[in-house]
Amino acid sequence: MQISNNFDWQCLTPEDGHYFFGYYDRTPWDKDNARHLALRVEQCEKLPERGETAELGYVTPDCNRFVKLTETRTWSHQQGCMSLWLKHHPNRFVYNDFDQTSACVVARVFEPGNGIVGRYERPIYAISPDGRWAASLNFARIPRRGYSYADAVLTTERRHPDLDSDGVFLVDLYTDKSYLLVSYRQIVERHPVPYELDDMYWWLNHIIFNCDSSKMLFLFRYCRDPYHPSQPMWKTFMYTVNLDGTDLTCTLPEVYWTKMISHQIWGRTPNEVLVDPNWRGKGHEYVVFDDRIRPLRAKRISCGQGPMGHLVFSPDGKWMLADTYPVDGIQTLALVKVSTGECQTLGRFRHVQSSGAIGDVRCDLHPRWSNDGTLITVDSLHSGKRSTYMLRFNDSVKF
Repeated sequence: MQISNNFDWQCLTPEDGHYFFGYYDRTPWDKDNARHLALRVEQCEKLPERGETAELGYVTPDCNRFVKLTETRTWSHQQGCMSLWLKHHPNRFVYNDFDQTSACVVARVFEPGNGIVGRYERPIYAISPDGRWAASLNFARIPRRGYSYADAVLTTERRHPDLDSDGVFLVDLYTDKSYLLVSYRQIVERHPVPYELDDMYWWLNHIIFNCDSSKMLFLFRYCRDPYHPSQPMWKTFMYTVNLDGTDLTCTLPEVYWTKMISHQIWGRTPNEVLVDPNWRGKGHEYVVFDDRIRPLRAKRISCGQGPMGHLVFSPDGKWMLADTYPVDGIQTLALVKVSTGECQTLGRFRHVQSSGAIGDVRCDLHPRWSNDGTLITVDSLHSGKRSTYMLRFNDSVKF
């Protein structure tokens, strides 16, 4: 089965292992679109175990070759090791790893040709578009191991974190100085139903910076049983906050989320948020809203493709990539024309996975743009191995 009869998808990775990058809310390309960060792992059938390493390196758009640079013990099938190129040092990238001496997760700085040249004392979750700031959190509190690390051991006793010393951290990438931007106490103080939290297990994840690096969004989640054998049944509350710590707000309470939103991301302007709700019960649509307007007032961009998935605007804001979760073993990637809401199928990827490779070990497409909007990459099982595929975004693709 071809990915597409109309568009020329190129596999960037060899067939000697499983390759992938990770999430859809970041770009794996360097500033020249010459190197695409990638992980190589031996298995995609089960969650990583403590001490299990992944090879980290890059692939290029002109040859089917992986250049290994280093290894990491902190990786997941969904989000990789949070590897990202640094803007203030364009030939360097940052990635998370487990430091055996301190027995904690840190972020290392790697420069091809010179090896590890630095580190940040806190692990990186996301980097602001201006390249100055990184967001960090306590990965050990995340009970979903597809989004955390085997070496970040989940606490077995403390259902609540330290209210005043844990939360969302901001790291200055120029100086490595960090501080607590939002504490759990502040989150609870602004929570719509605080009386529900007492006997729940809490955690944070999915931090994303907006387009002008002035604010971030993150998810506050909680559940009764974080050790559920498959995955915990959680509630989700999305918060937004300015980078100076002001205007912390619960922008999307759980009532908007329950089985109706799967993913969220910032949009084309500093206050626009993009989500994929199924609020009408007719399938997941592509919707934006201004996070400053309360109560929420939504605008639909497209009727969507039906199934839930990941959405991301192109750098110029004129287009959107939208994937789907599998339907009959097929994941679809569409290009959305923002001005009209029309969807054009870019590819249909066969994703038949073994019974062991489900849940947080699954392979999502996680579509990603290059910084200049000329290249699209996805991770896929289409060939039988997890691989990275690329499509050049040019006039023959646009409609």
